[in-house]
Amino acid sequence: MHRIVVCSTCEGVDGKGFAARLRDGIAARGLDVTVQEHDCLSNCARPLSLAFSAPGKATYLFADIDPKIDLEDTLAFAALFAASENGWIEDARPAGRLRFCLLGRVPA
Repeated sequence: MHRIVVCSTCEGVDGKGFAARLRDGIAARGLDVTVQEHDCLSNCARPLSLAFSAPGKATYLFADIDPKIDLEDTLAFAALFAASENGWIEDARPAGRLRFCLLGRVPA
């Protein structure tokens, strides 16, 4: 199961609204990805934070997500992540600005 975890309490941004728009975009693209909200990802200095994870795949943590402009880039990364064998994204250019918001990638 692929999942995106979105901080739902980041101050000054609408994490819950962003998660809802992500769900709609994931469904429209037919991706096998679940979007979950979590109260805090402990990255309060750089809202909005989100993470990508899946069993046997690398985990990614992103920060400084702008819900107003980063939806399409987040959906593009979700497609790359879901299609990858081990979660290791070698060319993240299709994910646009999101690739510059990466805080870390943890091997599976």
